[in-house]
Amino acid sequence: MSSANDTKFNSAVFLLTGIPGLEDVHLWISIPFCFMYVISIVGNSVILFIIKTDPSLHEPMYIFLSMLAVTDFGISITTIPTILSIYMFNCREISLNACFAQLFFIHSLQCIESSVLLLMAFDRFIAICNPLRYASILTLPRIAEMGLVFLLRGMAIIVPLPFLLKRFQYCQANVLSHSYCLHQEVMKMACSDITVSSIYGLFTNLLTMGLDSLLILVSYVMIIKTVLSIASHAECLRALNTCISHVCAVLLFYTPEIGLSVIHRFGKGSFPLLQILLGYISLLVPPLINPIVYSVKSKHLTKQIRDRLLRLFTHKGT
Repeated sequence: MSSANDTKFNSAVFLLTGIPGLEDVHLWISIPFCFMYVISIVGNSVILFIIKTDPSLHEPMYIFLSMLAVTDFGISITTIPTILSIYMFNCREISLNACFAQLFFIHSLQCIESSVLLLMAFDRFIAICNPLRYASILTLPRIAEMGLVFLLRGMAIIVPLPFLLKRFQYCQANVLSHSYCLHQEVMKMACSDITVSSIYGLFTNLLTMGLDSLLILVSYVMIIKTVLSIASHAECLRALNTCISHVCAVLLFYTPEIGLSVIHRFGKGSFPLLQILLGYISLLVPPLINPIVYSVKSKHLTKQIRDRLLRLFTHKGT
């Protein structure tokens, strides 16, 4: 009996889904997806290159930005194979092991990105609320330690998810509603008792994104309290202006994630198009928009990018 079950498990596959009802134009839909991926990968690569090669940008704020760029780059690379294979080649099948690997990287990278956003909030909190100790608190060794801790946290807390899913038998019509694998969806395809996996999945969300978002909110409450105590209106606006890019990144990341999590756990198949749309927004929009937002708001970074591009085209022209 065990041998039969193992054979059944190993030969099983999941079927990924594009946009229902638009199968005839999937090839055309692949074009904007390709543009989004190219822009996000190039944008984050440029950010990393500029920060690495310019010593004046080796400051806490830009180091955290480079961490965010690496995470966004990883999320783009993780989702490219399945999304483009569906829209360009109509290849929907994905093996169980490949699916488990993809959901591990997606969820761990999302946890890491949540941690990076928390570190960036901490950076703004120290810069505004305790500027005299900024350099002594956010030293390079301490930044490296915090980054390593959150990297290990993101990976360690997600590692059990694929192993819990691997224990299940999948005997239903294994059609997922996204173009990639997510824990919440794969878990529902099992015909075994998923109580433990469901509880652990909820625990990981609360311990990572839930806790991080709460700490980010607390940090901004403290920032607003400090800023409102500043006598000068111009200084108040200047201080808040340094937080705009980070606030945009936080909203871009957490808003679709919260909406998608609520639909997955309580929607019970309702709002399928909204679920698909939020899924794409949560994974594709932050890596695409974050480099643009930070480049526009950071005059120094914008100048470095402009100078590098001018130098590149001037060199090619000669």
